[in-house]
Amino acid sequence: METEDRVEQFKADIAEMRIKDPVTARDMLLLRLGAVLMVAGIVVAVVGYFLSHGTSDPLAQNDAVLVGMIGIAIAVVGGATFIRYSLAQFLRFWLARLIYEQRTQTDRLLNGSGTSEPVDS
Repeated sequence: METEDRVEQFKADIAEMRIKDPVTARDMLLLRLGAVLMVAGIVVAVVGYFLSHGTSDPLAQNDAVLVGMIGIAIAVVGGATFIRYSLAQFLRFWLARLIYEQRTQTDRLLNGSGTSEPVDS
């Protein structure tokens, strides 16, 4: 009973603050995209390495080195995207848990089950 009231109050508070609802499907898509980009970047860099060592033509080697550098850049962007969205997911969970624990502690103190009275010496 009390939990349902708290959920309704929370929904009303969120609606009042006009906070955007996080789109978790989009976040998961970008998280997976980051992981795919990391792997694809590494593959492209390795292909560039083998292309550069497979020829003795300096122009072809320079092109292959450029392909390898593009692969490294793709891997870095993918890694940053992956870290950003995985940390966002973790911190969103952590914040919700922190809020829940603080409200539970506040309820305990207000109901008198905690010791909020100062001790006389």
